Amino acid sequence: MTGSGRLAVVTGGARRIGRVVASHLHALGFDIALHYRASAAAARELAAELNGLRNESCALFSADLGDPQQALALAADILAQRERVDLLVNNASGFAPTPLEQCTPGQFDEMLGANLRGPYFLVQGLLSGFGPGASIVNILDVHVQRPLRHYNAYGAAKAGLASLTRSLALELGPRVRVNGIAPGAIIWPEGEEAYDAAERERTVSATPLQRLGEPMDIARTVAFLACDAPFITGEVITVDGGRNLVA
Repeated sequence: MTGSGRLAVVTGGARRIGRVVASHLHALGFDIALHYRASAAAARELAAELNGLRNESCALFSADLGDPQQALALAADILAQRERVDLLVNNASGFAPTPLEQCTPGQFDEMLGANLRGPYFLVQGLLSGFGPGASIVNILDVHVQRPLRHYNAYGAAKAGLASLTRSLALELGPRVRVNGIAPGAIIWPEGEEAYDAAERERTVSATPLQRLGEPMDIARTVAFLACDAPFITGEVITVDGGRNLVA
């Protein structure tokens, strides 16, 4: 990745929302450092697509962000290729039920690592690359405010990331702005019993806009915070079609 344009690091960028975010930022002129953990084939496919549109504009990086050492190594690998990072999108996430009576320390740590520890140490590792005007966008979840039954460890980790968003906005300003996005029902989780057909119908019917959102809704909000909101920091934007307004 030898381009000289703005660089966006997108974690979990191979599939689902992350893929659309990476593609949208690329269309806006960003070069992309595309992180993945297990979705190697999808990551290679997207990188080939983006590099076909603009040569050497996307590079792939693999790491398990639940491991702080791998998060720091990822940051070092990115900075070895490009000295400046203009945007970090902490999108990679773990999502799994942890009923209190069954949750093990390992399962709790897995949720904490994927959703909080990884973003923290990735930011730490990239600090020297953030220049004036850089931006961090953390992808959170509406369930920080509306807890999802049996997903207590996931919710706690995302709540921690919301707190970290505000803390880092204070600590890294004025050089770096830090904001969050809390998506609602955008893409249903894969294979999770919490969102069976009945729950999906209830969620949509209770949403004022009466539909699911789209990954592009998140991608556009990321782009807004990164490119068009120079006086916004420490904020979390909820993108849920108004679902949070309904009891």
